Amino acid sequence: MPSLPQELAPQRSRQRDPKNAGAVALQTPLWGRRPNSSLPAAPNRELTDTTPSFLVFLRYQIYYGYPLQTYLEYPIIITQDVILLLFILRFSGHMKRALFYAVILGGGWYMLTLRKWIIDLAMNLCTLISAASKLAQLRCLWQTKDSGQVSALTWSMSAYTCATRIVTTVMTTNDLAVLIRFITMLILNIWVTATILHYRKTKKTD
Repeated sequence: MPSLPQELAPQRSRQRDPKNAGAVALQTPLWGRRPNSSLPAAPNRELTDTTPSFLVFLRYQIYYGYPLQTYLEYPIIITQDVILLLFILRFSGHMKRALFYAVILGGGWYMLTLRKWIIDLAMNLCTLISAASKLAQLRCLWQTKDSGQVSALTWSMSAYTCATRIVTTVMTTNDLAVLIRFITMLILNIWVTATILHYRKTKKTD
């Protein structure tokens, strides 16, 4: 069976601790470093796609004054993403880009709440971005037909987290946009988990 190319193989060191999966399982597993490249494009792209999405979701929850327990894990996820991005920029020799990212994220955080329609639109867009990130993972699995070192546990915990968030959202805010986000993420997380297990089972059979 063909294995994932080295440039796409996830590094074990970047996988999240399963003990903390309840808090950070919403984050998609990151890809490894591209060999002989000055900047690890895959993890950098993953972070720059998902981190703004998490910031939008956090800002949305704060803007509408929702209870802290409905978004408590997001500051943790964002903090660890920012730290990881800083390490990537540091060791790739592109620390100057950190200021650019800080300005973009800081400015976006402020501008999101200038108008109600802006934060509502951004919330819907961040759902699409998160869905696109998971579909990209699915596409990679379909192309290689090999789950490699992708963690089925991480993805299953992501599905579990989304399921619990659906329940808590219904019981607290009953926000339609939030429900659509978590239902979409739940379906995609289950899909990715099932795909990983399918290819892993096929590999063992071969």
